[in-house]
Amino acid sequence: MSGELALASFAAATESHLIAEPRSVRFARFKASFDAAAEHRRLAARGYRFLARSDGSFPTLLGAIHDPPPGLFVRGTGATELLSKDAVAVVGARACSPYGRQVARRLGRELAAAGLVVVSGMARGVDGEAHRGALEAGGLTIAVLGCGIDRDYPAAHRPLAREIAEAGLIVSEYAPGVEPAPWRFPARNRIVAGLCAATIVVEARERSGALITADLALEEGREVFAVPGEITSALSDGSNALLRLGATPCTGSADVLESYGLSPADEHVLELGDQAAAVLERVRESAASADELGRATGLGAGELAGVLTELELAGAVIVEEGIVRASG
Repeated sequence: MSGELALASFAAATESHLIAEPRSVRFARFKASFDAAAEHRRLAARGYRFLARSDGSFPTLLGAIHDPPPGLFVRGTGATELLSKDAVAVVGARACSPYGRQVARRLGRELAAAGLVVVSGMARGVDGEAHRGALEAGGLTIAVLGCGIDRDYPAAHRPLAREIAEAGLIVSEYAPGVEPAPWRFPARNRIVAGLCAATIVVEARERSGALITADLALEEGREVFAVPGEITSALSDGSNALLRLGATPCTGSADVLESYGLSPADEHVLELGDQAAAVLERVRESAASADELGRATGLGAGELAGVLTELELAGAVIVEEGIVRASG
C-alpha cells in the first residue's frame, strides 16, 4: 500500500500521470526515500485520506477497469465504503441549456432519493446540477476531481464542494498541489464511469467530454443512458448520437432505477403557502420572468423575491438569468 502512495506522490512531484511504477532510476530513488507513514500523517492533518488500490475496501467496480488509479485521495465525512455502494454517473455539458440543468437536477434528486449514490465531476452545468439535486433529496453524492484533492475546481463551486463533503465524498487520483490541466479531465472521466454500473448523459455536444465518459463506460461493459434532446440544438448532438448507436433512452429516473431493481421514492408533497403555490402553478405552465410572475400573481417585488427563495430552497424551481422554471 505504501508503494501506491509513493507512486501517486511521485506522479504529483513529476507532473505526470502514472498507474504503474515506472522502471526508472529516478522513481527507484524516490521510492527508497519515501516515508509513507509521514505522508499519511500530513494528509490526515489536512483532512485527507488515501485509499490504495490494493486495499480491500477499494471499490470493486473501479478496480475492475483496465487502467485503475494507484489509489484515491479522499476528503469528506463519508466513509470510504460509500465508494462501493450502488452508484450512477450523471454527466453532460458545462454550457448546458436550461432544459439540461432542469433534467440533471431532477435526475440527481430522484435517483438519490431512491437510494443511489450520484457521481459526477463537479464541473459547471450538468455535473453541478446533478450534485445539487442529490443534496436537495438528502441523498449521497461523490465528486471526482481532475486536479489535486486540495482544490475546489471550479472555484465558483467551493460552496457546493463544502456541501458535498459534509455528507458524501470528494475524490481524486491526484495528490494535493496538482494543478488542473486539460488532459487530466479525460483521465478523471474513467473514474467517474468506473465507480458506477451505469452512466447517464444528459446533454452533450458532438465532441463533449461527457461522450468520453460514455465511451469509457461502454468499454467496461457498463450501461449507458442518454436523455433525448432537441434535434435543432447543438447541445444535443452528442447525446442524440448515443441514442442512434444504441444507448438506452432515459426519459426519467424510473428508466434508470429499473436497471438497478429499484422503485422511485414516494413523491414528497410540498407544503406551500398560497402565494408560493400560485407562483409554482404559473411556472409549471411555462417559464417566466419575475415581471411576468408579478403581473400574473399580483405580488410585489419584495413578496415575490421571498416566495422564489422559498421555492428554490424546496427544490421546486430553478432561477437562471432572470427566468424562473419549474424543476420537476
